[in-house]
Amino acid sequence: KLQFLYFIDLTYVFSYHKKMGDSPTNGTSFPKSKIKVLLLENIHKRAVQMLTDEGYTVETTAGALNGEELIEKLKDCRIVGVRSKTKLTKEVLEAAKKLMCVGCFCIGTDQTHLPTAESKAVPVFNSPFSNSRSVAELIIGCVISLARQLPMRTAEMHADRWMKTAAGCNEIRGKTLGIIGYGHIGSQLSVLAEALGMRVIYKDRKTVMPLGNARQVETLPELLSEADFVTLHVPDTPETRYMIKAEQISQMKDGSYLLNASRGTVVDLDAFADALKSKKLRGGMVDVYPKEPAKNGEMKPQGVDIPLVGLPNVILTPHIGGSTEEAQEAIGVEVASKIIAYINSGDSDGAVNFPNVTPPAVRSGFHRLLNVHSNVPGVLRKLNNVIADLGNISYQQVSTNDNIGYFLVDVKSEFSDEAISKITEFDENLRTRVLF
Repeated sequence: KLQFLYFIDLTYVFSYHKKMGDSPTNGTSFPKSKIKVLLLENIHKRAVQMLTDEGYTVETTAGALNGEELIEKLKDCRIVGVRSKTKLTKEVLEAAKKLMCVGCFCIGTDQTHLPTAESKAVPVFNSPFSNSRSVAELIIGCVISLARQLPMRTAEMHADRWMKTAAGCNEIRGKTLGIIGYGHIGSQLSVLAEALGMRVIYKDRKTVMPLGNARQVETLPELLSEADFVTLHVPDTPETRYMIKAEQISQMKDGSYLLNASRGTVVDLDAFADALKSKKLRGGMVDVYPKEPAKNGEMKPQGVDIPLVGLPNVILTPHIGGSTEEAQEAIGVEVASKIIAYINSGDSDGAVNFPNVTPPAVRSGFHRLLNVHSNVPGVLRKLNNVIADLGNISYQQVSTNDNIGYFLVDVKSEFSDEAISKITEFDENLRTRVLF
């Protein structure tokens, strides 16, 4: 393991290097214990332990932070880890001058303003599939529960009413499950549903190889009109926002069911409630909402009013699709591993807003220079001109996206100070660091 990491932030380099007359490397070197990590929202203890074992200084909180309180906490942080309730807005990220990377310990990155993170040379890592099984199992359980009217039967028993009936209750064997979004969750759900004897059809924005006997349909109306159960597993994008409204619900089979455990902005809940009241739909399940409480407790005092509350044969859960011990541990391990790889070697594989690079280990006697720059014509030539004057190199790689480039090169240790001094003078330079 590397014992010391050397970081050079563009703003800090200019203020230190020019005022103090010292080399950037000597001015900004520090041990791992000075890499401060802030983990919010009760992130799994395995992640905490992994980051602590690396020698980082880790602070944890059980709840979310936002606004000025979050800005204050991030002043000296190099790494921040969040789940869904902490909002890393443009203002928060711009104020976090020392931040090097973000870990989203969940599937989505909706809580993070990705363009600002990119412009600050801050990669954002997430866990796109570690809780897929947990969500898929929850949907299967809810499909069975709705088909057997368990929400109503259990409520009746708790109210001291014995209501034994088979009316409107069905097996799910032979029924059709329509999956909107055939990604990590949708495809796992497909396999589980087929194992229970269901027919599976799915709609995805691109052609996806089916698993088992599942069948891809061409249009959303085709899926809606054919499925007995419709379940959504899509990201929050302009195309998916309120993709299920009154018009789409009218295209569903009479007496069918609608389930949403994807994003709260995908389904129009008022139209959903109207369809349940009119008995167009026989039941439904919702795990995510357009507005969700910031903390556990009563919802209405926090400005959350869900129109489905009180309706029969409706399962409402508080965004717990991925909330199993197994999923949270897997997410913790995956995201913590990505953070450690990036900090220790520059490995950015899996970053959602950053060029992906997987470098080898640094050879003895070499320093690794890591440069993030604006992706404009001519910058790579300038970088290579600097390196060309420093003798042989051990490794070099560059990767770009539309806005930024990520340049890594391993040079002899005696040349790293000179190279950094020149590179940080480039107008295109966003952030440069050296590690060994």
